[in-house]
Amino acid sequence: MKPLPTLADVACLAQVSTATVSRVLNAPDRVREETRRRVQEAVAQLGYTPNFGARALASNRTRTVGAVIPTMENAIFARGLQALQEELARADVTLLVATSNYDPAREEAQIRTLLGRGVEGLVLIGEEREAHVYDLIRQRGIPAVLVWTWRADCPWPCVGFDNRASARSIAERALALGHRRIAMIAGVTAGNDRARQRVEGVREALEAAGLRLDGDLLVEAEYSLAAGRDAALGLLARRPRPTALVCGNDVLAAGAVAAAREAGLDVPGDVSVSGFDDIDLAKVVYPPIATVHVPHRRMGLSAARLLLALDAGERRPESRRFDTEIVEGGSLGPAPAER
Repeated sequence: MKPLPTLADVACLAQVSTATVSRVLNAPDRVREETRRRVQEAVAQLGYTPNFGARALASNRTRTVGAVIPTMENAIFARGLQALQEELARADVTLLVATSNYDPAREEAQIRTLLGRGVEGLVLIGEEREAHVYDLIRQRGIPAVLVWTWRADCPWPCVGFDNRASARSIAERALALGHRRIAMIAGVTAGNDRARQRVEGVREALEAAGLRLDGDLLVEAEYSLAAGRDAALGLLARRPRPTALVCGNDVLAAGAVAAAREAGLDVPGDVSVSGFDDIDLAKVVYPPIATVHVPHRRMGLSAARLLLALDAGERRPESRRFDTEIVEGGSLGPAPAER
């Protein structure tokens, strides 16, 4: 492997001191334009990049934040993560991202790895994890912000929304359209407080209407198109058939729409489908999926600002709760007439 170019190599090629090269890289406005141009040309010619380890050692700061998200396989977290990265970058903070595949043990391992790399803050999805994981973060003395979730008495700063109330609202919309045989395709609730709260919200809406989300009308599935399809096919084979499928996210809902079409059913004429998250997939499926809009970018932006405020020494900046709203789509219509 070719040796990496050093600061001294850049200084030699540009015919300046290493201190001047450092100033060009860190405070370019303090260097004359001609000198700055020579250094930048030398950097480009050599392909030089600053040594992260050396800079961290010299400043005793890594200027990095770690985020552990459940998955990169669909767009659920993409927009929030993009906004998080953009806002951190404005403060010259680098974001390191790891995934857990919705596995608590893997999430813990990723958190430990990020801590070992010296991250100075953490962004974690949801609240549910073992107490010793939170103890570890406290021992390291770094700030952590929880996103995609919110509750007033959460002991950690959080940026998100009320998953239970949001899911209840979409179920109430189905009820208002006359549906009484409502089934749910939920995400796997073990270790996932957001999925569990969405189930609780749908159950609350149905019970308020004198209905029940019975065991055989509730199916848990991994967040994938295939899992949504399989779960929907099973529910649609029941007699009497559900007239509405409330899904824990848009990926499951898209799979359910495909299943209905495969079963020869019209959406929403024969069966309605709703989703959750309002990702782009919901708009390109036909018919477009009725869903719950989640403020992805605003959550990412607020999480970054909250972390930076904590890093700057604010004792406890306020958590941020966002509202959600129903996005009407062609997949959710009036209940079909009894036959």
